[in-house]
Amino acid sequence: MSSLPQHLLPDNASVGPEGRLSIAGCDVLDLAGEFGTPLFVYDEAHMRDRCRQARAEFDGSVAYASKAFLCLAMARLVHEEGLDLDVATGGELHVAQAANVPGDRLVMHGNNKSADELAAAVEAGVGRIVVDSFDELDRLDALHATTGARPRVLLRITPGVEAHTHEYVTTGVDDTKFGFTASTGLADAAIRRAQEADSMELVGLHAHIGSQVFELRSFQQAVEVIAGFAQPYGLPELSLGGGLGVAYVEGESAPTITEWAAAIAEACVSAGFTAPVSVEPGRALVAAAAVTLYEVGTIKELSGIRTYVSVDGGMSDNPRPVLYGSGYETFLPRATDRDRDKNVRVVGKHCESGDLLVRDGRVPSDIAVGDILATPVTGAYGHSMGSNYNKVLRPAVVFARNGDARLVVRRETYEDLLRNDV
Repeated sequence: MSSLPQHLLPDNASVGPEGRLSIAGCDVLDLAGEFGTPLFVYDEAHMRDRCRQARAEFDGSVAYASKAFLCLAMARLVHEEGLDLDVATGGELHVAQAANVPGDRLVMHGNNKSADELAAAVEAGVGRIVVDSFDELDRLDALHATTGARPRVLLRITPGVEAHTHEYVTTGVDDTKFGFTASTGLADAAIRRAQEADSMELVGLHAHIGSQVFELRSFQQAVEVIAGFAQPYGLPELSLGGGLGVAYVEGESAPTITEWAAAIAEACVSAGFTAPVSVEPGRALVAAAAVTLYEVGTIKELSGIRTYVSVDGGMSDNPRPVLYGSGYETFLPRATDRDRDKNVRVVGKHCESGDLLVRDGRVPSDIAVGDILATPVTGAYGHSMGSNYNKVLRPAVVFARNGDARLVVRRETYEDLLRNDV
């Protein structure tokens, strides 16, 4: 059995002589004691570095896909690093505005934007609205009739590209709820209608082929299709969304941001597309920046079957294993570099047999009740997809930097659970 692969830890993680893990100079066991568990611990410098990498590699705008993880501190961080924010709901728009991100630095997404959300986006002066349907074009027409608003828009085109990822996060194939399909002629019809409309200014096209994509060729195929659509219409902007995958488990590897940018640039040259290309990374900027800390509460040995390790969180703070069958690694931060010679199944505290965090985990054989157990690469789609199922409290979030940890999202209280009841 092997120890935890170090490349799955945040950039500024270090292991002390006794095997104790620190992130950005903060001992994680001390953080668990100070802030409680479950706890998301983010390496702030790691995220800032990824933002800077993305900004340096692309000639168009880079918008952080805030659905990966969003709070006031995160919105401020990406804005400070020169990125725009991709928001997909009125709620995400509200958080971005509360963080004082200027409206022109926002890109408004969503496959079913309401009239109220579109009105809020226009009032905020968002830089781009990514239009997803003919019904949305109707809503923009109606908004123009009452307000005179004429926002700049991109049309989301479905390029018919198979991204070879999980079915639930595949968005570039024809059979999807997103966008105007290229193969059926809907994309051409949408472009013509938007160009003729007084209610909007069509400035370009958008495509997003899926999430957790490892094959760079999939992005290049999207460029070939979308660039081909854009050029005859003289549209100057092209956004390829996000979706770049990250490694979650031992033996997995993913392209770097630099390799992603190079592959897209190569495809643009081949397609003769010379305008700047924009992207919207989320997971690639934040996933590997965080670990989640749990306290072990119950260890159940089933002879000849398996060992269950129950922790004080579960599907309410990381639903990805339940939704997508996603894999994660496990380790004990008190013994980070130790061989993980015991196979376990890590489960949560919810009243569900399917409340699974790590199906096939490995830990040192001396794991005990009261230990702090960690899962790495949890910076994206953990806290952001969390819930209060079983009325479990949402965890706290801390950003660690230069030996200091600051609380950016407080742990919920039982009083919070009653806040909306009447």
